[in-house]
Amino acid sequence: MQEIILISFLGSDQPNQFTRLMQVLSVHRLQILDVGQAVIHNQLTLGIVVSSDDQTATALAMREILILAQDIGLTVRFKPIPANEYQQWVAEGGRTKYIVTALAPELTASHLQSVTKIVSDQGFNIETVTRLSGRLELQSNIAEQQSHENVACIQFGLSGQMLDAQAMRSACMLMSAQHNMDIAVQEDNVYRRNRRLVCFDMDSTLITQEVIDELALEAGVGEQVAEITERAMQGELDFQQSFRARVALLKGLDASVLPQIAERLTITDGAERLISTLKSLGYKTAILSGGFQYFAEYLQQKLGIDEVHANILDVENGVVTGVVKGDIVDGARKALLLQQLSEKFGISTEQVIAVGDGANDLPMLSLAGLGVAFRAKPLVRENANQAISSVGLDGILYLLGLHDKDLYRA
Repeated sequence: MQEIILISFLGSDQPNQFTRLMQVLSVHRLQILDVGQAVIHNQLTLGIVVSSDDQTATALAMREILILAQDIGLTVRFKPIPANEYQQWVAEGGRTKYIVTALAPELTASHLQSVTKIVSDQGFNIETVTRLSGRLELQSNIAEQQSHENVACIQFGLSGQMLDAQAMRSACMLMSAQHNMDIAVQEDNVYRRNRRLVCFDMDSTLITQEVIDELALEAGVGEQVAEITERAMQGELDFQQSFRARVALLKGLDASVLPQIAERLTITDGAERLISTLKSLGYKTAILSGGFQYFAEYLQQKLGIDEVHANILDVENGVVTGVVKGDIVDGARKALLLQQLSEKFGISTEQVIAVGDGANDLPMLSLAGLGVAFRAKPLVRENANQAISSVGLDGILYLLGLHDKDLYRA
């Protein structure tokens, strides 16, 4: 008769503990069906599921494990597992699994209680809990540390069947708004672990400004441009109409101000860390912008971006003409460019990450395997796969499952 036993160990983590335990199981030829270990602050938790058809061998192994556990400072428990219970557990391994990532400047027990309640309400079981952000220093150094990092991240690995995806999404969005935190829910599939290309919007994403507003101020037409922008946001004008109307107001602007504007652009918090880490891991990066090529190329050189696609501001005799050369990069074109880049690099669109803040980013956010609305307007947050508002752009690295220790250090 086959016996299946869960052996659980708890105690101080010491060298060679696992090796010595495996030696006992090996001598008595017990089959290992599953194994898992976690260590937090040098405290070990280890579980091993074993099976054997030889009851004598099982008994001898358990006896030796009790003696060994006492010798190496571990408490041990044995739990028999019925065969039907084990078979049900095996069958559940084929279910879709999910990853929930909680991000915030600081995560409290209240935050985590609220997140796990959402998870439980959807019928999920939490299998793993992993801290991806760095270890906190002692209280006296927290202020100094937070001035550099200012981010906490906990990742939950879930099993089970989602009961209502829309209800879970709504609960996560409400929680995010109430507690200044971000909650990302992703299917834990092969694509999540194999993204290869990241496409960024530029204005209010990679940089904090809207470049056309900066140009308008230099041209003395700031209020007029702002009025057209507001009409577009209210849905009175589509992107192409509003863009052409705003660019027309720039006619006569001295092009010598372009380098000055470029120099005063503010790169978004976390952007440099994000891109340097992506580059170190072999990712390709691109700017797909409804802004202007001149400024996108400036950022390309500054940040080391691989590809740039934006609108070309026409300049003649050192003066802006008020028109745009070629096709306007609107929402539809951004999605097309993302598709073309994925084909160029020989990858699926499921392996692409798209990041943006505006309504004209939604087509590419929807097409990408991971679409992230970054500090976006409510409409965009509601329609994107994921949203990040509480931390910098480098928060995206945690959505990829990266730990702080994996991140690029210049």
